[in-house]
Amino acid sequence: MSKVVTAIDKSGSFRVYLTISTDLVEEARKIHDTTPLATAGLGRVLTGAGLMGLLLKNENDKLTVLFKGDGPAQQILATANAHGEVKGYIANPGVDLPLKENGKLDVGGSLGLGQLTVIKDLGLKDPYIGKIDLVSGEIAEDLTAYYYISEQQNTAISLGVMIDTDCTVKCAGGMIIQMLPFFKDEAVDALENLLNNMKPITTLIEEVTEAGKGKTEEGLVHDLLNTIFKDMPEEYQVTAKDNREMHWLCDCSMERLEKVLMTIGVQDLKQIIEEDGQAEMVCQFCCKKYHFDKEHLEAILQACL
Repeated sequence: MSKVVTAIDKSGSFRVYLTISTDLVEEARKIHDTTPLATAGLGRVLTGAGLMGLLLKNENDKLTVLFKGDGPAQQILATANAHGEVKGYIANPGVDLPLKENGKLDVGGSLGLGQLTVIKDLGLKDPYIGKIDLVSGEIAEDLTAYYYISEQQNTAISLGVMIDTDCTVKCAGGMIIQMLPFFKDEAVDALENLLNNMKPITTLIEEVTEAGKGKTEEGLVHDLLNTIFKDMPEEYQVTAKDNREMHWLCDCSMERLEKVLMTIGVQDLKQIIEEDGQAEMVCQFCCKKYHFDKEHLEAILQACL
């Protein structure tokens, strides 16, 4: 369970959604058995999508974030909803590349050139779909550009995943700052100065975790909020408003995969029954396996006729 704190500044110019998502990203790493590079890419996308889901207005709203490129990672996808439920996968969990010159994992290189697609299901007849070309493939920059280009929303996003020496997730987290409708120009200047001088978010998480040993995760997130915004001018100091949560949840089921089998068509179903007599399907999100014996497949076939 990853804790999220929401906050607003005194002037009502901007709001903040901030999380330490270490538990969420480590669970995804275990499920998909990812390399450090794949863990970093998937972890950033899961964290970003989870925070974006919490920005949705209605409880049944949900969104999908898809990064697709010509690099060896191929694509990274995550879905999230307003309840903080998140799931996702990377097409190539074994992707590996040399470190960049600055010693960082090359998430952008793993994705290469491509597109970011955001699909929002808001309960309307058709979902909202926004697409932009990838800016860097480093995830946070691309999501920031998406909000500006597709939603005309001034937004700053920070995301990070730090990998430990044993390839587990040492810490992970993210922050979304969005300007509110009647923001003050001086608030923008103050935020730009803050972000330009801010340490990487994983460094800050590591520092507050070390300093706050024994504290709850909720307490650490509040410490992180205070650390990030402590040097803001008095008028733009932030106040925590709400505590939320993000967690991994895959809602796959036998019934859902039955519907998938129904979509392949009668002829293909008949061929599977005649040639194999069984089928096994694997959920791409949680890697759970579902076995369909001949009798089950024949029942699905009958339902299609």
